Amino acid sequence: MLAMLQPVRSILWSVALLLLGNGLINTLLTLRGTDEGFSSTMVGVIMSAYFVGFTCGTWVSGRLIRRVGHIRTFAFCAALCASGALLHIIFVDAWVWIVLRFFYGLAFVTLMTVIESWLNGQAASHERGRIFATYMLVNLGAIAAAQQILRLDTPDGFLLFAVTAILISWALLPITMTRRQQPTVPENARSSLKALLGFAPLCVAASVLSGLAMGAFWGMAPLYARQLGWSAGDVGMLMSITILGGALLQLPIGRFSDKHDRSRVMTWVVIVAAALAVLMPLAPNQTTLMGLFFLWGGFSFAIYPLAVAQLIDQLHPEEVVSASADMLVTQGAGSALAPILAGVLMGALGPQALPLYIAAVLALLGAYALYRRRHVSDLVHGNAHFEPLTQTSPLSLEMIFDDSQPDLFDDPSFYEEQERHRLVEAFQQRE
Repeated sequence: MLAMLQPVRSILWSVALLLLGNGLINTLLTLRGTDEGFSSTMVGVIMSAYFVGFTCGTWVSGRLIRRVGHIRTFAFCAALCASGALLHIIFVDAWVWIVLRFFYGLAFVTLMTVIESWLNGQAASHERGRIFATYMLVNLGAIAAAQQILRLDTPDGFLLFAVTAILISWALLPITMTRRQQPTVPENARSSLKALLGFAPLCVAASVLSGLAMGAFWGMAPLYARQLGWSAGDVGMLMSITILGGALLQLPIGRFSDKHDRSRVMTWVVIVAAALAVLMPLAPNQTTLMGLFFLWGGFSFAIYPLAVAQLIDQLHPEEVVSASADMLVTQGAGSALAPILAGVLMGALGPQALPLYIAAVLALLGAYALYRRRHVSDLVHGNAHFEPLTQTSPLSLEMIFDDSQPDLFDDPSFYEEQERHRLVEAFQQRE
């Protein structure tokens, strides 16, 4: 295992430092904005600006990398993110923060594109699955650990913003010192969203609605806990526990879906996640609420990767890259809208509007999934493998795809089955 990770060791160190800084600033800004007296709606708009920039960055990151190279692009965008973290504390103004968050999101997705294209280039095809699993472990572990850095100081001080900038700057060191050859970045794939809506509408719906739920969590959960009277340390613990739940439960849920009807598994996962969100306002104490968030994280973090795995079940190999990009864009669109919607509701109804909003979104997805199961028979091959996913660049799915099903597309019957599936779907939708 150590020998396998040797070629990507410097990249993983950069990932860990970068995600420590990013995980810290995302929660820190919500807490600081609350302390500055920003309304729930305004905090939601600030958090949405990051997701808007992140989504827009998926279209421009590849062009920038092809123009100036991986290392220069990484240095350029890391400098933007580190300086942006400090500018938040210099200009404590909601409208300035909205602009800063947009450009931070755009630069951050470019950083992730650099990292994931490098991982794709350095990993041998038979090792990509294990390297991707390690990458996801580092990713989620760093974000969870970042929440505990909040205990170093109050959000009203300068220290935590400085720590964020230092961590992002340190992420430059392993990357810029590497002597390994820089990989090439493929051209942006053509959009296939219209086709996906035709033969995999449940996957697209799961992508959008999971974004509407998870974007609300990432953007507004710190505000929710703060409005309940929790300290910054307790807010960090809530975020860490939820992420830990996602890291620990996501994989067994996904592996179970590999051996059973994936759409049925996803339906029940969504329903359970919605039920857990409904129970949150009824929690009698802080410990119980954290336990509910742990379980909710395990189920809700699995929804998007389950949708991706179900989508790959239905795709030809040449369709995977464009489809993965479209899924990320639709999830990003949902994530961008979610903090605004949740912020408006929290401003009108109080903090408990957040879990109820999340429950309503997931209940809508669950109802649609049940409708699809009752009225449309999805004929899928079922040979894709579940892999844990977080919101990242389109290149991450290439790593999964190259390793997850190497023999599937060598079988001509696969293409016949997929074509039959498309024809049946079209006929059922016309009826």
